[in-house]
Amino acid sequence: MGNILVTGATGNVGKYVTEYLLEAGEAVKAAGTNKEKVTKLFGTAVQYCEFDFKRPETFAGALKGTDRIFLMRPPQMGDPEALYPFLDAVKEKGNIRLVVFLSLLGAEKNPMPPHHKIEKYMMRTGLPYCFMRPGFFMQNLSGVHAFEIKYFNRIVVPAAKSLTGFIDARDIGDISGMILSGPEGHERKAYAITGPEAIDYYEAARILSEELGRKITYSEVSPGKALYYWTHIRGLDEEYSKVMNMLYRLTRMGMAKTVTDDFEKVTGRKARSFQAFVRENRESW
Repeated sequence: MGNILVTGATGNVGKYVTEYLLEAGEAVKAAGTNKEKVTKLFGTAVQYCEFDFKRPETFAGALKGTDRIFLMRPPQMGDPEALYPFLDAVKEKGNIRLVVFLSLLGAEKNPMPPHHKIEKYMMRTGLPYCFMRPGFFMQNLSGVHAFEIKYFNRIVVPAAKSLTGFIDARDIGDISGMILSGPEGHERKAYAITGPEAIDYYEAARILSEELGRKITYSEVSPGKALYYWTHIRGLDEEYSKVMNMLYRLTRMGMAKTVTDDFEKVTGRKARSFQAFVRENRESW
C-alpha cells in the first residue's frame, strides 16, 4: 500500500478526508504551499509535501510513493486547463489505483463550471477516476457567508427562492476517505451526494434563527449585485467570486435542488441534516 496524496488538505473538504484516512490507518501526504498550516492541523501524523498546480517542478515529489489521490480544484482557479499538466503527470507516473476528483452536482451535463472540462479530460486520459459530485456545502454558510450572518443577522446570496440539497463537507470527506481506503469497485464511477432534503434559504434562515436564538433573515440579491458586493465591498478574490456567482446562477435555474441517496448507499448511513450542522457549528456565527 502506498501513500494517499490529498490536495487541499487544510481546506473545507480536504481536512475531513485527511482525518478519515488517518483514523483508517492510511499513510497521508498533505500537498500544499503552507507547511505551518498543515502542521497546525495534523502535527506529524501526515507527511507534508510542497505542491502547487502552477509549478510542475513540485509534481514529482508529491507523486513519489503515491498510489491514490484526492484531487481538488483550488477555488480561485477558474481555468480548468490549469489542472491538465498535473493530470498528465499522474497519467505518466502510472501505478495510480484511483483519483477521487471533487467535482460538482450536475457537472457531467453542464459545460459552464470548470469541473465539467476537468471530468472530460480525466476520462480522455484514461485515469482511474471516481467523481465525487456534491451539492452546495453547508460550510459555505459557516465560511464565506458567515460574515453577514454573524454581524448583520442576514444571509446574503443570489439564490432567489431556489432549493438546495446542502451537504456537510464532513460527509463529503467521509465518503471520499472511505472510497480511497477501499478503491476496488469505485473506478470509473460517479457519485452525486446531497443532504437528506432540499431547502431554500428562507428555511435555512429559519433554522439558523431557531438554533442561534436570534432572528436571522434571508436577503435576496441579484447575481450582479452579489458579485459587486463580494469583490468591491467584501474584497474577495475576483476569480473566486466569479466562479461562486456562476454556481449561484445555476442554483437559480434549479440545478441544486436534487436530492440523492448515493451517500447512504456507499457509506451505509444517512447524510447530516442542515439543522444538525448548524447545531454543531454555532460558534461560526
